[in-house]
Amino acid sequence: MIMNSYFNASKVSQTETININGNIENIFLLFGAFEERKWTEGWNPVLVFPETEIIEEGTTFTTEGHGEELEYLWRVSKYYPEQYLIQYLVSTENRYWTITVKCSPISADKTSAEITYTFIGLNEKGNKINKESLQRMYENKLIDWEQEINNYLEKLLIPKFKKL
Repeated sequence: MIMNSYFNASKVSQTETININGNIENIFLLFGAFEERKWTEGWNPVLVFPETEIIEEGTTFTTEGHGEELEYLWRVSKYYPEQYLIQYLVSTENRYWTITVKCSPISADKTSAEITYTFIGLNEKGNKINKESLQRMYENKLIDWEQEINNYLEKLLIPKFKKL
């Protein structure tokens, strides 16, 4: 890729913290690419590497893109389960970004998750898409994530009664 000498890459970033009803060991796992299917409707990562759906540094997959970007390439760039931290590097032809999730215990059955998106444009189009993406992602301060995860967990805890 040849970069225009007049192009000025732009970096935009934002962090929010959400609170989830569950212990940290279980909650942290839900931020793995393949476990996320359980709480995110329409989330369908396609594995590239390794051969099985495990999360480790280097795990690589694709997802369907949005708008003019047809596909996103994802790679687990940091994975420190003992520190409850995972980071993804995501890229397209116009931009790349990282998504960093750091979980911390609030109590035995409540966990906070600090989520940071950092976008960098590779061209003017990427800069523009990044600003729009960040604004859209954080317009509700990630409360939608909190609600989706808590709703999923609540459904697991509801006892199933047989009709008499």
